[in-house]
Amino acid sequence: MEKFFGTEFMERTRCVNLAPTNREKGLPQPPIELPVDGAVKLIHLPEPDLLVDKEVNFLELIELRTSVRQYQQTDISLKDLSYLLWCTQGVKMVTPTGNATLRNVPSAGARHAFETYLLINHIEGLEPGLYRFLALEHCLIAVDLSEKIAEELAAAFMQQKMIPTSSVTFIWTAVAERMTYAYGERAYRYLHLDAGHVCQNLYLAAQTINYGACAIAHFDDEKLNQVLKVDGENQFAIYAASVGK
Repeated sequence: MEKFFGTEFMERTRCVNLAPTNREKGLPQPPIELPVDGAVKLIHLPEPDLLVDKEVNFLELIELRTSVRQYQQTDISLKDLSYLLWCTQGVKMVTPTGNATLRNVPSAGARHAFETYLLINHIEGLEPGLYRFLALEHCLIAVDLSEKIAEELAAAFMQQKMIPTSSVTFIWTAVAERMTYAYGERAYRYLHLDAGHVCQNLYLAAQTINYGACAIAHFDDEKLNQVLKVDGENQFAIYAASVGK
């Protein structure tokens, strides 16, 4: 009987089959955020403490949550973008050791292996282009503001119509060593589970401010990693979602 890669992966990542992890070997752990060139300009977002609290009917929120693929061509405010970023990757606390963060989403062992990239089309006060969210600082940095970046990302997402028509598309990459440090090869299971946690928070947060969201897992991995300028092995695109009014 033919054995598929998925079946083999599940078997080989059972706890009983794992080799000692780098954490168990006492090796230094990787940084909790990718480094940033000190010369890069930080784009400050409205502080989480200044965001307006939303009163919601929770059951209604759950029932109304749906994937929305068609959007108005209107701008999202910087405050609303800050709110969505805070709800999906907001850092509530850095542990006293500086080795872990507690955030607004769960993550296996509080490893929080994701970096958030944003394809911005319609955000008040921001030039269209590709940005990265710095969760520890609650800031953005510009990654690529060239005219061609939107087309390149649309191609990587196989021309799905939500990409060019969204106000913003969230793209999450996994920095594998943050998770493998603690869990070895089993970490790849947890990365995909964690991606689901983050995206569901985006759906629910978007619903509270009358935006629509649509999760996207169908993309050309190699092309998307190339456009994001990540190597596809140590860091790779894992999930995405478009957002708009």
